[in-house]
Amino acid sequence: MKILRTIVWVLAAVGFLIFAAYNWQPVELTLWQNLVLETKVPMLALLAFIAGFLPMWAVHRSVTWGLQRRIRTLETSLKSTAMAQRTDLPAMAAGSGADRPVDKPGTSGGEPADVFSPSDAGDGASDGGGAGE
Repeated sequence: MKILRTIVWVLAAVGFLIFAAYNWQPVELTLWQNLVLETKVPMLALLAFIAGFLPMWAVHRSVTWGLQRRIRTLETSLKSTAMAQRTDLPAMAAGSGADRPVDKPGTSGGEPADVFSPSDAGDGASDGGGAGE
């Protein structure tokens, strides 16, 4: 892609040089009533090109800079999220009891027993104040 850009710039420079060779004539440019600038036509064409090119180039560079910052921020957050998930996986696999069946509530350490479970119906302590009181 850079070779195409270089070819375009070289062709533009050659075209400008040909234009300058055929139009090398002095021109008077009145800036104010008493201030007159005498210059050649190619210099005016070059100044007009620069006056139109520089603002658009500056806008392009600022947009590119902003997008690069945004991409860098998103990549950093994605990397930190992936690293956090990677460090959490071994801890979760070792301590969460992923190999145990999930159909028995209240069997793991910090999990409370289900009050409405039919397996606890015969237990007098879990029904919240039955015939024993």
